[in-house]
Amino acid sequence: MHGTFLRDITDGEEEIMRKNTMGAIVITSFVLLVGLGTVHQVMAQDATPNYPKMAPIDQYLMADRGAEIALARSAAPASISRDATVLVLERQGYETAVEGKNGFVCVVARSWMGPFDWPEFWNPKIRAADCLNPQAARSIVPIFYLRAKMAMAGRSKAEMLSALKAAYASKQLPDLESGAMDYMMSKSSYLTDEGGHNMPHLMFDTLVKDANDWGSGAEGSPVMSSPYWFFSPKEPTQVKGLPPILVFLVPAPNWSDGTPADMMHGH
Repeated sequence: MHGTFLRDITDGEEEIMRKNTMGAIVITSFVLLVGLGTVHQVMAQDATPNYPKMAPIDQYLMADRGAEIALARSAAPASISRDATVLVLERQGYETAVEGKNGFVCVVARSWMGPFDWPEFWNPKIRAADCLNPQAARSIVPIFYLRAKMAMAGRSKAEMLSALKAAYASKQLPDLESGAMDYMMSKSSYLTDEGGHNMPHLMFDTLVKDANDWGSGAEGSPVMSSPYWFFSPKEPTQVKGLPPILVFLVPAPNWSDGTPADMMHGH
């Protein structure tokens, strides 16, 4: 059915739809969710959050531990994820389910790993499979631990932000390492209520100040970008004390199992 539909639209319409689908994908970083295009437009309109408060804790948990491990591993090709450390979310936060040996860490991120001004920040449906390389594992995974601990304790966004800033000030959270990146190529992730819900991609966590240095958003460029903490902070104090992480996203042509990705129709 998809093939018939695609033959009925023009190349121009297909490109617009492709961009809209990609623009609606929200991924983070630590990398869960990087919002692009459509999300920026939503934030610019000061839209009312779709999820104004945290849902009951049980809605963020996965009952089947094995299924969560499998979903986390599906973020990257098996050649990488099979030897990775795997984290699972428990009631107190993330815990190690499998000890790896290649320095990578695979985890299923939840909505509250996304930018603080994302309308889906408390969306309990989000399941974002993420496999972080050794540099990101050392400098981004500690953020995962802290944010999960705060969220699962029922803390507010403001309390979570304060804890992050205090942890950076006391050096409990490390500086971002050069070369930090993530694989987000799972066919089974649910990244956002918008668009096709999913898209295989790679994410690069950087301290680059100008996204134009990577050609982000340029016509014909596959590179997209977004600040890590807020899409559009309302005042400087919101990000004061946090490292200015800029996340670049590059779509991948295949899912982690090697099958071609259909950009028009995500999972």
